[in-house]
Amino acid sequence: MKLSAIFCILLIFSLDAYAQSEDVLIRNPSFEGMPRKGEYLFVLDGWTDCGMIYFRGETPPDVHPAGAAWQNVAPSYDGRTYVGLVVRDNDTWESISQRLETPIEANKCYSFSIAMMRSDKYVSLTRLNTDREENYQEPAVLRMWGGSGYCDQRELLAESAPVSNREWEEFEFEFRPQFNHRYFTLEVFYKTPVLFPYNGHVLIDKATNLKRIACPDEEPLVAVEETPTPEPPANPTVPPHKRKKKPEVQVQPEVVQEDAPKPKIMEELDRKNMKKGQIFKIKNLYFDTDQSDLDTRSNIVLDEIFYFLRSNPDISIEIGGHTNGLCQEDFCDQLSEQRAKVVAQYLVRKGISANRLEFKGYGKRQTIASDKTAFGRQKNQRVEIKITNISDT
Repeated sequence: MKLSAIFCILLIFSLDAYAQSEDVLIRNPSFEGMPRKGEYLFVLDGWTDCGMIYFRGETPPDVHPAGAAWQNVAPSYDGRTYVGLVVRDNDTWESISQRLETPIEANKCYSFSIAMMRSDKYVSLTRLNTDREENYQEPAVLRMWGGSGYCDQRELLAESAPVSNREWEEFEFEFRPQFNHRYFTLEVFYKTPVLFPYNGHVLIDKATNLKRIACPDEEPLVAVEETPTPEPPANPTVPPHKRKKKPEVQVQPEVVQEDAPKPKIMEELDRKNMKKGQIFKIKNLYFDTDQSDLDTRSNIVLDEIFYFLRSNPDISIEIGGHTNGLCQEDFCDQLSEQRAKVVAQYLVRKGISANRLEFKGYGKRQTIASDKTAFGRQKNQRVEIKITNISDT
């Protein structure tokens, strides 16, 4: 009986260790450090300021409480300090990133929680007018990214609702990444759909590790004790040298198959052959008939455009929507503009500056084929991108 009890205790500990072994540890999840008003340098164990990469002219995040910096007097939720992240009306925003000890693995499910709130006061100079102070009080969202380097945004893992609560609340997220990631980024961003930047902030504290959880299509993460099948008793009438031997089981090594690189959809997105004024049709873009809602199948090509624009920050584009000629003119104009707009909003949500994007609905004024055939009507109904600015190389 004692041996059975000891075995059960050991099994419980082993199951707990098994579950924890797949968790991805976050370094300094409570953002503990020296309180510091974000004016010159961001110093926080485990975390790197992404503004040093994307927005070099901007100030870094704040580590609170820092003597009522920006008139914020909110206490910490866990430990001594916490971090404040802002979005600005000049189309810049703050984010912090870290390298993980173990990677986030593709096709595995994780849970993550973090405490967040919005302060009554977060007063600073507006970036569009450095002579005037403004309360950065508009609600913003927190986005979680996975990537292959500091601040890399290869995959959006999760996004919060706009944080408007005036007291600390714990927000919980679950996600299933499509890729492996060695870096994890927390980014504050504008609530969407919004194409015009504003001043806002989010306070963050008490993050958790990325905890492995069972995906909906897999068994719970519990090790099951297997009961060995008892050996059948040896037949005493058969001499040992005549008994049949059990066939040896050959264990084949598992072959890990790497995903072949996917072919590009938009081969035209090649800077070497690109010039101002060029127009490209966005391929594999899917809308319901007479609707402007994007089908999720469109995300693949839109992500290609996003990565291209992010890699070429000097390029600006116009997104133009077109319809066939069978609809009323007002409806054609409205539908084509809405379709161009949702493409622009998608790119803005991913992180492309709204200042680099224009959208316009051309309706049925620029057809490129006959509307007498289904093929021609399909060609006319399209969304295009036009290069409006590109630096000479």
